[in-house]
Amino acid sequence: MRFLRTVSLPFCLSLLSAVAHGQAASAIAAPGAAASRIVRFAAEDWPPFISASLPADGMSGAMVSAVFERLGYVARYEYFPWKRAMQFGLSSPRYAGFLAVWRTPERERLCHFSVPVGNTQGVLAYLKEDGAPGASLAELGKLRIGTVAGYSNGEQFDGMVARGELKTEEGLNDATNLKKLLIKRYRVIVIERHVLQHLLMGRNFSKAERERIAIVDTVFKERTVHVCFQRTAEGAAQQKRFNEAAREIDTARLERDYWKRLDQSLATAPPGS
Repeated sequence: MRFLRTVSLPFCLSLLSAVAHGQAASAIAAPGAAASRIVRFAAEDWPPFISASLPADGMSGAMVSAVFERLGYVARYEYFPWKRAMQFGLSSPRYAGFLAVWRTPERERLCHFSVPVGNTQGVLAYLKEDGAPGASLAELGKLRIGTVAGYSNGEQFDGMVARGELKTEEGLNDATNLKKLLIKRYRVIVIERHVLQHLLMGRNFSKAERERIAIVDTVFKERTVHVCFQRTAEGAAQQKRFNEAAREIDTARLERDYWKRLDQSLATAPPGS
């Protein structure tokens, strides 16, 4: 996306390296000097949280990289569709895990979760011309709701879907769902606020399309995203080292600074086509 290429992140490049504790995992390459050690993660391209198109691989990528830099490692992210990212992150010896992941009771059995590496806010997006779909989930019962396959949208929403109280249709990704909303395939879609803003300001959506979109932001609670380390003894040790190093970094400030820079770039970006 053109407006993001000018964003710089000096705050995540100036951290001092420290010697990592314990032995390097199979997902960690140690070719020589400490600064060259690499830890790999699987990820779905989910801008602006984790994306190869953004500085430092997105906000969560910047945060994870900063923590591992403190441990003396370089974090690398390899991108796949969501279900493959989960599969590789959970089972492949090439990876320490995957990100960025919402924490759910079901996933507790699959992951050793890190401390938060970002905060998200789900919203309902709809077309202004059709009017607001409602202010609560109970009011959405008869509407076609677009969601993304494999995503959790919170215990209340997921529970209502499981009980048949909400009518949802799974799309491939957020961008596809937003396109379907604009052609009225969906009456409403569930999407994260920053993700929606990022998509609408990109080249694939025009100013006229942006102006058609409105949101309801009172339905979902703010949720944190995490690194899912593999649920093994090795993964538990990696999680522990990561969490200890993260406590020594002002991650809240790093997150604020990233969003501030992103917002500034949005404000100065040329208008869409």
